[in-house]
Amino acid sequence: MDLGLSGRKAIVCASSRGLGKACALALAREGADVTINGRNEETLAQAAAEISRVATGRVAAVAADINTGEGRAALVAACPDADILVNNNDGPPPGAFQQWEESHWHAALEANLLAPVFMIKALIEGMKERRFGRIVNITSAMVKAPRSAMGLSTTARSGLTAISKALSVDVAPFNVTINNMLPERFDTDRQQQMAKLLMQFKKITHEEARAEIVASIAAKRMGLPSEFGDACAFLCSAQAGFISGQNLQLDGGSYPGLI
Repeated sequence: MDLGLSGRKAIVCASSRGLGKACALALAREGADVTINGRNEETLAQAAAEISRVATGRVAAVAADINTGEGRAALVAACPDADILVNNNDGPPPGAFQQWEESHWHAALEANLLAPVFMIKALIEGMKERRFGRIVNITSAMVKAPRSAMGLSTTARSGLTAISKALSVDVAPFNVTINNMLPERFDTDRQQQMAKLLMQFKKITHEEARAEIVASIAAKRMGLPSEFGDACAFLCSAQAGFISGQNLQLDGGSYPGLI
């Protein structure tokens, strides 16, 4: 299927590795000009080279911290007329409610609510004027299935979900969509970190920790980043113009709820 992305311009935040890079790869392969982002220049350069090998359009890289106004401004300046925005950022670590201080809450809100909100604010009016826009926020399964240990993530990303839903109604007449992707248990660095935490907590081996994580997934395997990237590319496609304000679960069928 031709997704109608050839020549479209995309910004993918936090895309030097993991799910962000998977989304950038999929968009580049479909013909979009892609601007990627990360804080580590060496990792970012490696990602840009990898993406360029499959791209038919332009690939640009911006080393910037999107948790700062200066970082966001630099990223927007590199592609001010973006047709596609994929919001992504590191999630806060798990922990215990009583251990989180005010600084932890501020950091979570800055990274997982305010950074994406200000990226949307910077680009959405241009999308409306051009009558094409696709905004995809990478959030978390914790938005729909909260756990207290992931409370920082749940709180910040639920706020992003709420404002995105409200905005999606306003911009729908302009062929601008806003959707959220809710991943859980994809085989990325994040799951390596979760396995290490499980190893420390239960005093088990890495293999045992991985097996326990996999056993908790309905599909009995971890998701592939490429599967996530392809789903993102479809939400950004010309064909997805009637899908907006939605939360797409990507969890191997593990979510127990009906809605």
